[in-house]
Amino acid sequence: LGEGNLAWVGSGHVAVPSEGGHASFAPGTNLEAELWSYLFERHGHVSWERVVSGMGLVNIYQFLRDTGRGEEPEWLREQLGSNGGGAQVISEAASQSCQLAADALDLFVSLYGAEAGNLALKFLATAGVFIGGGIAPKIADKLADGSFMAAFAEKGRVSDILHRIPVHIIRNDHTAMLGAAYYGAQQAEHL
Repeated sequence: LGEGNLAWVGSGHVAVPSEGGHASFAPGTNLEAELWSYLFERHGHVSWERVVSGMGLVNIYQFLRDTGRGEEPEWLREQLGSNGGGAQVISEAASQSCQLAADALDLFVSLYGAEAGNLALKFLATAGVFIGGGIAPKIADKLADGSFMAAFAEKGRVSDILHRIPVHIIRNDHTAMLGAAYYGAQQAEHL
């Protein structure tokens, strides 16, 4: 889970990278606290990356399955076993009426929104939050169903600030290259 900020400094933007995905996951509900305990028993430190990433979706699915919160269909067990288990398989199963996978995706999207909201507060990202990477475009419809934004803005007395921050999904696969080219062109001007 990569996190960063594009800050306006004087007359231009400066990219500010971080390792924010490795910050400690903070549960906000009883279910999330149980997820934290489940992951802590297996991994020790529980970072946001353990819950908001491709592997995070798998972790959430396994947590729900292993704690008896849903039945894993045989066809899905076989698919996960033959594919090495993956977020794509779980995401597809959620769209094929597998309730356990759908519940995992629901919790994943809520946690994704919560951490995106945390980041928006830390940087006071009033110009917007832009979500890149491979997962968001694949689950864009799910991100738009309201649960992501509800968790994004659920921050107590500062919720009003978050309700005013736009959130966008980056759909261009070449964004990183475009950014590098732009940075290179800027640097060339100073040679």
